[in-house]
Amino acid sequence: MPKKSKKSKSKPKKAKKVNPIPKGFRSVTPYLSIEGAAEALEWYKKGLGAKEIYREAMPDGKIMHARIRIGDSLIMLSDYMPGGPTKSPKALGGTASTMHVYSKNVDKLFQQAVEAGAKVLMALDNQFWGERYGQLEDPFGHHWSLSMVVPMTAKEKQEKQEKAMAMMSRGEHPGHEEAAPMASQ
Repeated sequence: MPKKSKKSKSKPKKAKKVNPIPKGFRSVTPYLSIEGAAEALEWYKKGLGAKEIYREAMPDGKIMHARIRIGDSLIMLSDYMPGGPTKSPKALGGTASTMHVYSKNVDKLFQQAVEAGAKVLMALDNQFWGERYGQLEDPFGHHWSLSMVVPMTAKEKQEKQEKAMAMMSRGEHPGHEEAAPMASQ
Protein backbone atom coordinates (compact mmCIF):
# COMPACT_ATOMS: atom_id res chain seq x y z
CA MET A 1 0.00 0.00 0.00
CA PRO A 2 1.43 3.33 -0.97
CA LYS A 3 2.29 5.72 1.80
CA LYS A 4 0.22 8.79 2.06
CA SER A 5 2.21 11.87 1.51
CA LYS A 6 2.19 14.25 4.38
CA LYS A 7 1.48 17.78 3.51
CA SER A 8 4.30 19.78 4.74
CA LYS A 9 3.06 22.30 7.14
CA SER A 10 5.49 25.14 7.05
CA LYS A 11 5.53 27.19 10.15
CA PRO A 12 5.25 30.88 9.58
CA LYS A 13 8.61 32.54 9.96
CA LYS A 14 8.95 34.60 13.05
CA ALA A 15 9.80 38.20 12.50
CA LYS A 16 13.38 38.97 13.35
CA LYS A 17 13.58 40.42 16.81
CA VAL A 18 14.70 44.03 16.73
CA ASN A 19 15.76 46.28 19.53
CA PRO A 20 13.24 49.14 19.77
CA ILE A 21 16.04 51.54 20.78
CA PRO A 22 18.87 51.73 18.23
CA LYS A 23 22.33 50.70 19.37
CA GLY A 24 24.19 53.52 21.08
CA PHE A 25 21.10 55.54 21.92
CA ARG A 26 19.55 56.11 25.34
CA SER A 27 15.87 56.67 26.08
CA VAL A 28 16.18 60.44 25.59
CA THR A 29 18.29 61.98 22.83
CA PRO A 30 18.40 65.74 22.23
CA TYR A 31 17.81 67.03 18.71
CA LEU A 32 19.21 70.48 17.96
CA SER A 33 17.91 72.86 15.30
CA ILE A 34 20.78 75.00 14.05
CA GLU A 35 21.27 77.74 11.50
CA GLY A 36 24.53 76.58 9.94
CA ALA A 37 24.48 72.94 11.02
CA ALA A 38 27.48 71.95 8.84
CA GLU A 39 29.61 74.61 10.55
CA ALA A 40 28.16 73.58 13.92
CA LEU A 41 29.27 69.98 13.36
CA GLU A 42 32.83 71.19 12.88
CA TRP A 43 32.58 73.49 15.92
CA TYR A 44 31.26 70.72 18.18
CA LYS A 45 34.20 68.54 17.14
CA LYS A 46 36.71 71.31 17.87
CA GLY A 47 35.01 72.95 20.87
CA LEU A 48 33.50 69.99 22.70
CA GLY A 49 35.48 67.04 21.37
CA ALA A 50 32.46 65.57 19.57
CA LYS A 51 32.81 62.65 17.17
CA GLU A 52 30.71 62.83 14.02
CA ILE A 53 28.69 59.63 13.60
CA TYR A 54 26.42 60.40 10.65
CA ARG A 55 25.67 63.25 8.25
CA GLU A 56 23.05 63.51 5.53
CA ALA A 57 23.09 66.70 3.50
CA MET A 58 20.45 68.05 1.14
CA PRO A 59 21.40 69.09 -2.41
CA ASP A 60 21.94 72.69 -1.23
CA GLY A 61 24.44 71.50 1.40
CA LYS A 62 22.19 72.06 4.39
CA ILE A 63 22.12 69.25 6.93
CA MET A 64 18.92 67.23 6.86
CA HIS A 65 20.08 65.00 9.71
CA ALA A 66 23.32 64.39 11.59
CA ARG A 67 24.49 62.65 14.73
CA ILE A 68 27.44 63.38 16.99
CA ARG A 69 28.72 61.68 20.10
CA ILE A 70 30.03 63.64 23.07
CA GLY A 71 31.45 61.24 25.61
CA ASP A 72 28.98 58.36 25.71
CA SER A 73 25.97 60.41 24.58
CA LEU A 74 24.45 60.94 21.16
CA ILE A 75 23.02 64.24 19.96
CA MET A 76 21.09 64.63 16.74
CA LEU A 77 20.92 67.87 14.78
CA SER A 78 19.82 69.44 11.55
CA ASP A 79 19.63 72.80 9.87
CA TYR A 80 16.75 75.01 10.92
CA MET A 81 13.90 74.65 8.45
CA PRO A 82 11.78 77.81 8.32
CA GLY A 83 8.11 76.92 8.63
CA GLY A 84 8.89 73.79 10.64
CA PRO A 85 7.74 73.29 14.22
CA THR A 86 11.26 73.43 15.75
CA LYS A 87 13.06 76.75 15.92
CA SER A 88 16.76 77.46 16.19
CA PRO A 89 18.06 79.75 18.96
CA LYS A 90 18.57 82.50 16.36
CA ALA A 91 14.96 82.14 15.15
CA LEU A 92 13.74 82.19 18.77
CA GLY A 93 15.97 85.06 19.82
CA GLY A 94 17.35 82.80 22.58
CA THR A 95 17.14 79.20 23.65
CA ALA A 96 14.70 77.28 25.82
CA SER A 97 17.12 74.63 27.03
CA THR A 98 20.66 73.88 28.12
CA MET A 99 22.68 70.83 27.15
CA HIS A 100 24.63 69.48 30.13
CA VAL A 101 27.97 67.71 29.70
CA TYR A 102 29.80 65.83 32.45
CA SER A 103 33.54 65.66 31.89
CA LYS A 104 36.46 63.97 33.59
CA ASN A 105 38.46 67.19 33.05
CA VAL A 106 35.99 70.06 32.99
CA ASP A 107 38.67 72.77 33.11
CA LYS A 108 40.28 71.48 29.92
CA LEU A 109 36.96 71.03 28.10
CA PHE A 110 35.68 74.46 29.20
CA GLN A 111 38.87 76.16 28.03
CA GLN A 112 38.81 74.21 24.75
CA ALA A 113 35.26 75.44 24.05
CA VAL A 114 36.15 79.04 24.95
CA GLU A 115 39.22 78.95 22.69
CA ALA A 116 37.00 77.63 19.87
CA GLY A 117 34.70 80.63 20.26
CA ALA A 118 32.14 79.82 22.96
CA LYS A 119 30.84 82.76 24.99
CA VAL A 120 31.11 82.35 28.76
CA LEU A 121 27.72 82.74 30.44
CA MET A 122 28.80 81.56 33.88
CA ALA A 123 32.45 81.23 34.86
CA LEU A 124 33.65 77.77 35.80
CA ASP A 125 33.76 77.45 39.60
CA ASN A 126 33.11 74.97 42.39
CA GLN A 127 29.41 75.06 43.27
CA PHE A 128 27.49 74.31 46.46
CA TRP A 129 26.15 71.01 45.13
CA GLY A 130 29.69 69.61 44.89
CA GLU A 131 30.48 70.11 41.21
CA ARG A 132 32.86 72.31 39.29
CA TYR A 133 30.38 73.92 36.92
CA GLY A 134 30.15 76.63 34.26
CA GLN A 135 27.90 77.68 31.38
CA LEU A 136 28.69 78.56 27.77
CA GLU A 137 26.87 79.64 24.63
CA ASP A 138 28.12 78.09 21.40
CA PRO A 139 28.44 80.25 18.26
CA PHE A 140 25.06 78.93 17.08
CA GLY A 141 23.11 80.07 20.16
CA HIS A 142 22.80 76.79 22.06
CA HIS A 143 23.63 76.84 25.78
CA TRP A 144 25.88 74.25 27.38
CA SER A 145 26.68 73.62 31.02
CA LEU A 146 29.86 71.69 31.76
CA SER A 147 30.73 70.09 35.06
CA MET A 148 32.43 67.37 37.04
CA VAL A 149 32.02 66.22 40.63
CA VAL A 150 34.76 67.60 42.90
CA PRO A 151 35.67 66.94 46.52
CA MET A 152 34.32 69.70 48.77
CA THR A 153 33.85 69.88 52.50
CA ALA A 154 30.39 70.33 53.99
CA LYS A 155 31.51 73.77 55.20
CA GLU A 156 32.58 74.85 51.69
CA LYS A 157 29.26 73.68 50.25
CA GLN A 158 27.28 75.46 52.97
CA GLU A 159 29.16 78.75 52.49
CA LYS A 160 28.67 78.65 48.73
CA GLN A 161 24.98 77.76 49.12
CA GLU A 162 24.37 80.64 51.55
CA LYS A 163 26.04 83.08 49.14
CA ALA A 164 24.04 81.73 46.19
CA MET A 165 20.71 81.91 48.07
CA ALA A 166 21.44 85.48 49.17
CA MET A 167 22.09 86.47 45.55
CA MET A 168 18.92 84.77 44.31
CA SER A 169 16.85 86.51 46.97
CA ARG A 170 18.10 89.81 45.48
CA GLY A 171 17.03 88.67 41.99
CA GLU A 172 20.60 87.93 40.89
CA HIS A 173 21.86 84.68 39.44
CA PRO A 174 24.96 83.13 41.03
CA GLY A 175 27.91 82.98 38.69
CA HIS A 176 26.51 85.50 36.23
CA GLU A 177 27.98 88.51 38.01
CA GLU A 178 31.15 87.98 35.98
CA ALA A 179 31.83 86.20 32.73
CA ALA A 180 35.53 85.49 32.81
CA PRO A 181 36.70 82.46 30.82
CA MET A 182 38.01 80.72 33.93
CA ALA A 183 37.46 81.31 37.63
CA SER A 184 40.02 80.36 40.22
CA GLN A 185 39.41 77.20 42.18
